Amino acid sequence: MAQHFSLAACDVVGFDLDHTLCRYNLPESAVLIYNSFAQFLVKEKGYDKELLTVTPEDWDFCCKGLALDLEDGNFIKLADNGTVLRASHGTKMMAPEVVAEEYGSKEWKHFMSDTGMACRSGKYYFYDNYFDLPGALLCARVVDSLTKQNNGQKTFDFWKDIVAGIQHNYKMSAFKENCGIYFPEIKRDPGRYLHTCPESVKKWLRQLKNAGKILLLITSSHSDYCRLLCEYILGNDFTDLFDIVITNALKPGFFSHLPSQRPFWTLENDEEQEALPALDKPGWYSQGNAVHLYELLKKMTGKSEPKVVYFGDSMHSDIFPARHYSNWETVLILEELRGDRDRKPEESEPLEKKGKYEGPKAKSLNTLSKKWGSFFIDSVLGLENTEDSLVYTWSCKRISTYSTIAIPSIEAIAELPLDYKFSRFSSSNSKTAGYYPNPPSILSNDETLTTK
Repeated sequence: MAQHFSLAACDVVGFDLDHTLCRYNLPESAVLIYNSFAQFLVKEKGYDKELLTVTPEDWDFCCKGLALDLEDGNFIKLADNGTVLRASHGTKMMAPEVVAEEYGSKEWKHFMSDTGMACRSGKYYFYDNYFDLPGALLCARVVDSLTKQNNGQKTFDFWKDIVAGIQHNYKMSAFKENCGIYFPEIKRDPGRYLHTCPESVKKWLRQLKNAGKILLLITSSHSDYCRLLCEYILGNDFTDLFDIVITNALKPGFFSHLPSQRPFWTLENDEEQEALPALDKPGWYSQGNAVHLYELLKKMTGKSEPKVVYFGDSMHSDIFPARHYSNWETVLILEELRGDRDRKPEESEPLEKKGKYEGPKAKSLNTLSKKWGSFFIDSVLGLENTEDSLVYTWSCKRISTYSTIAIPSIEAIAELPLDYKFSRFSSSNSKTAGYYPNPPSILSNDETLTTK
């Protein structure tokens, strides 16, 4: 494989929407998402009212890449070889010697050496993106509450209530019906939760189009929500930018399912109408599969193997499946690369503008967690005379395995020429080669790291 990657060599450029083209104001959206679940659990399912009160310090628990063991209520952070680096029971961090006793130096029981292992199963849940993360804090606090109520309860059965909360707040009809907390609030004040696309990004999208690239938008959001986001961040003429828009894509199934399992549907007034046996022309569709899409891209480009690159923020839904099942190039949007480097001082708002769901400001979810440490590396704690050693996390290993490159935002590359040659992640390059414009500072000196 070539050492470099260039957009000029791609025929098709595809984008996820949420946290990719559309960036959120993370401290505000985190509080809103948390409330959408917490209020449901307290009001509809009788959970402790304490869940509704969150302090600014509580948000430090949120860190991408954690797994929740649904049986014992433990959260864990994995090393690249599947061993457990840190763990908590609910929000209470376990001491290193307790982690060693509980998990030892063997692979976590649900780990599979294929680093594309499932994000969701009946036994565990991986927190992979910024929509998920407020749920990690909520679930940890639910575990705290149940442990306290039931004198050190060892098994837990709250996940069905979390799923019911997802259904209540985020079901397909929720936007139209204005039900739940999330959609009504985004509609009421989009500017509080969403960042508009900078002019440089809009110009770059037009530049790609003018260079003859086919532009795709593939999002698991439903078409009505997608329209609201795109009109707000890109303008009312956003559809002119994209040849094909696919909403309710139900990723990662969009990439992994057979066409017979997941046909494309036509849409009318944001309602699914008719299942299609194949995709024969550009347009706006719902659901679908990558196989039928690729057939259409062959026709549109006149090439037997058009080269596709896909930008996304979720390793589970975007990057791993696009690379593994479709062999597309992949650009990971990784806001952890931004961290707090470019955080602006908080602007003070007049009190009367503060909304109903103000809540304590969350820390920006892309910044370092004191409890969990770096998203990229961690130390294996040495017990009894053995030295501590730094290792890559499982999350970090997946980035270099399945991403072509990783960038903090689209804005970071929007002013580069389309034929700019990026160093790609590859086994022959260093583990940090694919990060642009810079690797995380914590990885800059990766010679000290061991791969276990």
